[in-house]
Amino acid sequence: MITTLDPAAQAFLAGIDQIQQNLQNAQAQLTTGLKINNVSDEPAALPDLWQTRSNLNQVQQINSNLGLVGTEVNTAESVLENAVTLVERAETIGTEGADGTVSAGTRSDLSGELGSILQQLVASADTQSGGRYIFAGDSDQIAPYSYDPTQPDPVSAYQGSTTTRTIQSPDGSTFAVALTAQQIFDNPDATQNVFQSINSLQQALANNNSAGINAALGNVQTADKYLNQQLAFYGTVQDRVASATNYCQNYITQLQTQLSGIQDADETQSITDLTQAKTQLQAALESRAQIPTKSLFDYLA
Repeated sequence: MITTLDPAAQAFLAGIDQIQQNLQNAQAQLTTGLKINNVSDEPAALPDLWQTRSNLNQVQQINSNLGLVGTEVNTAESVLENAVTLVERAETIGTEGADGTVSAGTRSDLSGELGSILQQLVASADTQSGGRYIFAGDSDQIAPYSYDPTQPDPVSAYQGSTTTRTIQSPDGSTFAVALTAQQIFDNPDATQNVFQSINSLQQALANNNSAGINAALGNVQTADKYLNQQLAFYGTVQDRVASATNYCQNYITQLQTQLSGIQDADETQSITDLTQAKTQLQAALESRAQIPTKSLFDYLA
């Protein structure tokens, strides 16, 4: 490209262009609060900027997931606490019914109360949270159990599935967050099966069967201990979720501080740069205006 501008004029225009660019950068930093608004602003910082943003997004998502799981786990823990109370009441009823002086009519009444307790335990197994049956395993849109008091065994077979649910901690590790209703209430071991032991006790009371009452009561007591172990599982998960959440929040603060150091503008420096650029631009234009525009030929004319 051929230009008619002399070197001095070219240098002046290049200087003006640089000053205007500095002016625009300073204005952009003050407007956005960021010192990196374009890829060209600070290319060397971009890898760290993108990596920090990626890390922050990932940890924020983990924190959100932990919040959802925390709600579910808290619900499960509360439900199992109530279930333990119900089973302890069943033990009390069984102990009362095992007394040899109790009449058949009283045992029948106690049997009816156990039926109500069993129905409440099934309702506990069918607890929902966030639109999910939290004890149904991975088939969380299906109620794990149904209850039909007209049947000899009023509790249906388990309708859910196994659970594979885990949650990720910000350190990259994962841990299980749920048990199934089958694991909690319907263990294959009859001595640890909450539903079966209470149903057996109910039937024995209804039949005024002293030997059956004592045998079933022993199973209810064992099932109670087992149920407390399942409650302890959720207590442990609560602690892990709380610890992971705390870790997340501290890490988020750290990453936000790191991100701020990379991308946030120094307002004081931006104001200084803006003022300086305006001063330089004005001085350059005034200086240029004072340069004579006439040539020797103008005087010879």
